[in-house]
Amino acid sequence: MTKIFFRNFRVSCLQLNKYNYTTAPNAIASIKVNDKEYVTDDYTNVTPKILSYLNRNLHLKKDNPLSIVRQQIVNYFYSSFTHRGNPTFSVYENLSPVVTTKQNFDDLLIPEDHPSRTKSDCYYINRKTLLRAHMTAHQSELLRSGLDNFLMIGDVYRRDEIDSTHFPVFHQIDAVRSQRKEQLFRDFPDLELFEPAFDPQNPHIFTNSIKDPNKQSCHTLEATKLMEAQLKNHLIGLVQTLFGDNIKHRWVEAYFPFTHPSWELEIFYDNNWLEVLGCGIVRNEILANAGPNNTIAYAFGLGLERIAMALYKIPDIRLMWSEDSGFLSQFQGKALNERITYKPVSSYPQCVNDISFWLPPNLTIDTFTSNDFYDLVRDVGGDIIEQVKLKDKFVHPKSKKHSLCYSIIYRHLERTLKQAEVNEVHKEIEKAAVKTFNVIIR
Repeated sequence: MTKIFFRNFRVSCLQLNKYNYTTAPNAIASIKVNDKEYVTDDYTNVTPKILSYLNRNLHLKKDNPLSIVRQQIVNYFYSSFTHRGNPTFSVYENLSPVVTTKQNFDDLLIPEDHPSRTKSDCYYINRKTLLRAHMTAHQSELLRSGLDNFLMIGDVYRRDEIDSTHFPVFHQIDAVRSQRKEQLFRDFPDLELFEPAFDPQNPHIFTNSIKDPNKQSCHTLEATKLMEAQLKNHLIGLVQTLFGDNIKHRWVEAYFPFTHPSWELEIFYDNNWLEVLGCGIVRNEILANAGPNNTIAYAFGLGLERIAMALYKIPDIRLMWSEDSGFLSQFQGKALNERITYKPVSSYPQCVNDISFWLPPNLTIDTFTSNDFYDLVRDVGGDIIEQVKLKDKFVHPKSKKHSLCYSIIYRHLERTLKQAEVNEVHKEIEKAAVKTFNVIIR
């Protein structure tokens, strides 16, 4: 169980009322996460509610739909890739979610000014430490350890909007497959991985360009195209395993800082095109920095929630965290490839309350960060918050004061909420907003 210790309080609403929120990220001097203490600073924005999700490991929980999907994917890679009777891919499912900014960004060539680094996108413990935003954060450390083919599976954390398909914690599988010349060109020994101008023994004296949409400048076209063909064939096989042999698919060109060329795979499912994963050829700088400078590699990443919600027709991402027997029993004792359609145990009614407030003079309707408000709402209301929608922006024509209005939709997954208890939670959200953002409730 994650333990959180707060010291040197200036303000801590966590102790002042029963609702689990704190009014300021810098209200404490240090926090302890997974038995390690971290000094906080101006970047600290992780909340007690978010930390409470650590170590839940839904992807390893028997009969949880995320675990079922995970096992199908692992089995596919175990059975499809073997060497002398042993699985080619190794699997890492218990990597710590606390990572450095170097792991999460720098090792993956993510630029300093990239929006994915902002406080509004990530949960920071301090300036140098955060909860991983993707499983790719572990790619370089595993490459440095000498691994060449591996799956990384676990929980990741991102600040986002609140609705039925978004949750601040979700689960990913990321993978890397790398090959040396003799492995990739087993039947074509005269072909090369690298262009003649590139020296794999001195990779840092070569500027690896990605201007050519077909390949990185260090790689030969033959190596890139063969890796691309392997990657796409392997991933088409994966979605056919999950969704059936006749699933329609298409490839969409994409951009990721850590791969080039890059693609997204979409499938036509339930009369809609659904993006299921991103992939590409690993940037050679990442391989060279990690040690293997004589290989070419592909990588991909997918979200388990997206796959499970599509496969089993699960309408609300919060259900993944449910311990209700009416939900879990529908997945118990089932064969991995059994076609399961989730049947709602009951549809409890929504309660909708609006909150409208004037912003302080230092903020405008365009500079206020909605993700900050969403985190506050989630911390106070917990899992009864189904959705938060920005309803209206308003600038008073005379006073020029700025105002925002949000609709908060409350719904419990396991019982009917009473309007009176919703009103009580809503009042606490108003109090927290006033204290945290210095707003005036309208």
